[in-house]
Amino acid sequence: MATTARDSTQATYHPGTSGIRELERVRSLDIARGVVMILMAIDHVRVYSGVPAGGPSFGVFFTRWVTHFAAPAFAFLAGTGAFLHGIKLDDRRALGKFLAIRGAILIALELTVLREAWTFNLDFAGYNLAGVIWMLGWCMILMAALVQLPTTAVGIIGVLLMVGQDAFNAIGAALPSAIGKFLYLGGAVEVGAKGPPILILYVIVPWIGVMAAGYWFGTIMTKPLDERRRACARLGWAMTIAFVAIAGAMVLTHPAPAGQNAPPALLRMLNQRKYPASQLFLLMTLGPTILFVGYAEEMRGAFGRVMSTYGRVPLFYYLLHIPLIHLSAVVVSLIREGGINPWLFANHPMNPGPAPAGYRWGLGLLYLVFAIDVALLYIPCRWFAALKSRNRSGLLRFL
Repeated sequence: MATTARDSTQATYHPGTSGIRELERVRSLDIARGVVMILMAIDHVRVYSGVPAGGPSFGVFFTRWVTHFAAPAFAFLAGTGAFLHGIKLDDRRALGKFLAIRGAILIALELTVLREAWTFNLDFAGYNLAGVIWMLGWCMILMAALVQLPTTAVGIIGVLLMVGQDAFNAIGAALPSAIGKFLYLGGAVEVGAKGPPILILYVIVPWIGVMAAGYWFGTIMTKPLDERRRACARLGWAMTIAFVAIAGAMVLTHPAPAGQNAPPALLRMLNQRKYPASQLFLLMTLGPTILFVGYAEEMRGAFGRVMSTYGRVPLFYYLLHIPLIHLSAVVVSLIREGGINPWLFANHPMNPGPAPAGYRWGLGLLYLVFAIDVALLYIPCRWFAALKSRNRSGLLRFL
């Protein structure tokens, strides 16, 4: 198999003499992943801070809003990564097997390691979370079948699922309750007569569409540098302008609700539905993400190097950052309250109950903890990125 140039910005590919295609690593994708992973950590610190998920004030609203880019970028770029990995394998069946195994690993991690990292409790009988890693795992398993189709067909299916997702309201209602919730409706699902309930936060539709569209986007990332940069600009601007035009028109034609606490027009325009992710939510987040991928082609300084380090090890980063943030909240509780608040051992992030009176952090403390934790994560991420670059065999292929 061809070797991979770790820090190259080129992404051209060609048939080698053995028929196996050679592909250099696309550094801009690593940088984009790194940036959204950093943004994601803000929201996960917020979970333990007692700060609500959005609100009428600009500070609280944008603390949550900037993190909305994480899940769409993860799903979309996972599809792109699958396409590029498929070129290296030069075997669709081998790619399907890789995706199926990796997807199963992600689902298992979500229901075990990450469940414990989020909660620090053993209440498995009462609470299990199907979050973003669960969603990515199931989407990869489904992609294992989709990648057997022509690339254009995969992309068209993905776009249709994103645009036509509302049909799954009726489809989900007509299916058995657990299947409907799994696909689109979300909510608590009982596993067997006595099994633990699973709270489904991230459903399959439209996220499988996002991953499939990202797979199609991989064809752009194999073009020469200038050509793919122009393609990212055209596609990213088209999606961003479409969002501003449609969402702006909806705000103008739907007056704000009466009352002193009515949010400003800008906040109403940006406050799009995430669960399940609406068409406007995906336009709002994926358009700028694609624009940034094109812009990141130019990044050569320290910022680009640091972000690409995080972005090369996304799963490793995710597995570390949840327990680190949770432990940081325990430390903050000890400093502020002289003891560990029992609320920190509740069923985070979805069902912890209201934060105790007087517990809520200020935004300054939230961002301080976020900055410290992200900085601490850099050292192990750099070590693991170097380890993977030297050895990509065995289990390391899937992490």
